[in-house]
Amino acid sequence: MAQFEKLNVPMHGSVIRFVDGKPEVPNDPIIPFIRGDGTGVDIWPATQSVIDAAVKKAYKNQRKIEWFKIYAGDEACDLYGTYQYLPTDTLEAIRKYGIAIKGPLTTPIGGGIRSLNVALRQIFDLYSCVRPCRFYEGTPSPHKHPQDLDVIVYRENTEDIYMGVEWEANDPIGINLINHLNSVVIPSNGKLGQRQIPKGSGIGIKPVSKEGSQRHIRKAIQHALRLQGKKRHVTLVHKGNIMKFTEGAFRDWGYELATTEFREVCITERESWILDNAQNINDLSLEQNAKMIDPGYDSLTQEKKDSVCGEVKSVIEAIGKSHGNGRWREMVLVDDRIADSIFQQIQTRPQEYSILATLNLNGDYISDAAAAIVGGLGMAPGANIGDTAAIFEATHGTAPKHAGLDRINPGSVILSGVMMLEFLGWKEAADLIIKGLSKSISDKKVTYDLARLMEPPVEPLSCSGFASSVIERF
Repeated sequence: MAQFEKLNVPMHGSVIRFVDGKPEVPNDPIIPFIRGDGTGVDIWPATQSVIDAAVKKAYKNQRKIEWFKIYAGDEACDLYGTYQYLPTDTLEAIRKYGIAIKGPLTTPIGGGIRSLNVALRQIFDLYSCVRPCRFYEGTPSPHKHPQDLDVIVYRENTEDIYMGVEWEANDPIGINLINHLNSVVIPSNGKLGQRQIPKGSGIGIKPVSKEGSQRHIRKAIQHALRLQGKKRHVTLVHKGNIMKFTEGAFRDWGYELATTEFREVCITERESWILDNAQNINDLSLEQNAKMIDPGYDSLTQEKKDSVCGEVKSVIEAIGKSHGNGRWREMVLVDDRIADSIFQQIQTRPQEYSILATLNLNGDYISDAAAAIVGGLGMAPGANIGDTAAIFEATHGTAPKHAGLDRINPGSVILSGVMMLEFLGWKEAADLIIKGLSKSISDKKVTYDLARLMEPPVEPLSCSGFASSVIERF
């Protein structure tokens, strides 16, 4: 048993092991939890009561979570000392037990750690942030048809500008870097013309790697394979039209992964057009098919026309038999969309999307925008998953002015608990919570944040009262 400075390890329970990136879960797993700052004092007890009740009802006494209290944020500083926001005990506990769940944490003010959430993701290489956004009947929403949105945002967690490689405008190292870029790097590129970075600029670096992109997109495709029908759909979201060698590379590496490692179970959108055209129109020539998939075909140079025709020919020869005659409709469809277009389309055509695989910054924006459509961050769960650990978390802030008042919505952490149960393979317990939560909302038994938006407004439940309402509706 691991030794900790100030933690009390449960007397009973077993350790979860990760094998090939997947958890091997005993019937009595020890799972560390971080209560969270601010309203965590209210949210976590409500969440724990719901999870425990669901596990007990689903499995009687055959399965049970042994909870292990660990510390981060302000609560950790109270126990371990000033500025000890992420004590060694906490990191070692997560490293040993593999899976953890946490409430909201305050971002420390001043130097040191930028964000405890980001720090945990980077320390444990939790490279995929998973945020489902779906509507629960009765939840107030500013949209007319929020029920049409049912997407899962897969946000890359470890790269992009969130790596924090940046310099202030007056930092001497940053100034030297700008001078070097302006005098040596940009002129030697040959494609950047007379561009210059203005003096007095803050500057940051945006790294996007093939390995980082593909391991993340691999998780998204694997998730899609667990879905059915049209939900077997992964959209690569990017700004590759502007950032061609970072965001554009993310898209290209995603397609490469889909058409190599996942060739037998994946089809790209463009390939599906080619195969459908060939199936639906007898004696369709390669050029006719090329014109149908590329509306600007007639204005292309001959070289580009030949390239499109060659693409059509190679697709039919390579996967016509294995994916044609509609077989591809049972596979994972991989396509791509520009990020700003997705912002519109999750509002205007949400039913067309399922899993959105994004880089870090785009995923941050898009997941919050999607959450707003279906009830806000109070109803938005989150998980951060890697190959050797997973942390499930609230996606909202600490709301300290509401702390200790037993009034905040615990839905985000409860639903993160649902994701955790699904990750453990305990689907029966997860389904009970979804059923109870859905019924409580449709019965208008909700906390103040939802109650005040309902028409007419209803009398709100407390945070603990909402948890009880969910449990009563299992």
